Amino acid sequence: MLIRLTKVLDAERLQAVAELLTGADFVDGRLSAGAEARRVKRNLELAPGSDRRERLNAVVMNALVRHPDYQAAALPARVATPFYARYAPGMSYGEHVDNPVMGSAPHLYRADVAVTIFLNDATDYDGGELWIRTTFGDQTVKLPAGDAVLYPASSLHRVTEVTRGERRVAVTWVQSLVRDAARRELLYELHRAREKLLRDAPQAPETLGVGRAYLNLIRMWAET
Repeated sequence: MLIRLTKVLDAERLQAVAELLTGADFVDGRLSAGAEARRVKRNLELAPGSDRRERLNAVVMNALVRHPDYQAAALPARVATPFYARYAPGMSYGEHVDNPVMGSAPHLYRADVAVTIFLNDATDYDGGELWIRTTFGDQTVKLPAGDAVLYPASSLHRVTEVTRGERRVAVTWVQSLVRDAARRELLYELHRAREKLLRDAPQAPETLGVGRAYLNLIRMWAET
């Protein structure tokens, strides 16, 4: 399941993010990668000890966790602190699958869902598409500033080489209440149907039936 989240960050938040990233200390992105990904990762990431990280998270993550499609699609149980990445000309991230377990003991979490939030506009750079292999074929994603894409962290994916300008993104991962990607997709489809029925026919018995099925499937499948 690949889902576009529109307008996660509005113009004011994007401006705040741009100001915080300007002049920030960035380091080799391979420092945060596992052994396999390190071979194909060529980018820069905000230094782990940066005093700007908390202010960035206050803007970016507060907006993300309030996005209704994010909540419905990810069903988040635990959310990782994001990486803020830059891709200058010549940089890319080759094909890889994200690590299944991230963090460090005792704060480990399972990476079920990956989220990429685009922090500058697609016209600011050439290349830099996020390529994701899905059950419906290969997809490429390059979104306007403020939009995000959500997809299973188990997917094979890569970032194509940037040939002009600079690509800026925030990347985070989610341990979902529902581990299985197919079940999450089914629940998201039911959620959308339920929301439409609640708008169009809130008193109809079909609305109650779909809502009951949705809630009880979450109850059946959720892991806490």
